[in-house]
Amino acid sequence: MIYLETSRLQLRDWKESDLEPFSRLNEDEQVMRYFPKSLSPEETKVFYESIVSEFKECGFGFYAVDVKENNEFIGFIGFHQATFEANFTPCIEIGWRLKKEAWGKGYATEGAAACLQYGFNELKFSEVYSFTADVNEPSKNVMVKIGMNFIKNFHHPKVDKDSPLNKHVLFYMDQNKYAKVSNNRG
Repeated sequence: MIYLETSRLQLRDWKESDLEPFSRLNEDEQVMRYFPKSLSPEETKVFYESIVSEFKECGFGFYAVDVKENNEFIGFIGFHQATFEANFTPCIEIGWRLKKEAWGKGYATEGAAACLQYGFNELKFSEVYSFTADVNEPSKNVMVKIGMNFIKNFHHPKVDKDSPLNKHVLFYMDQNKYAKVSNNRG
């Protein structure tokens, strides 16, 4: 099922055939440089299964993303229920991970903006968060471009406290802010 379409992207359900390119994506050290480690094919399969399970349980999740022009799988963009220990969880997180060949083309911003519209208008979310390692400038830029506000820095409880990736940024948008941002664009 295709959930969302933009001018260049399709955000859809996952297929078994996505596992191989998804595994390559998660093994790529450049793609995973803002995560504690890259994922093995076995770890990717577990992640894939958790994404599929979240769709069944919640009706949303990280959508598989294809470029419409050539039907090429480039990664995921979408939502996740974040439940790690923090003063803002549990929450709905918006996130993305794209293969490096898809970087610098505006795909993450385009897909994430469409997801916010879908999340607030169709899924009726009242608020959405996004977070990443403080050193992850590309993702922080996407958060700003889609209209989210920086809230604070925090130390991610699932990242080694001595890691340069432990310090995270938290961004936020609620239904009211989304309505203002979308009215200004329209």
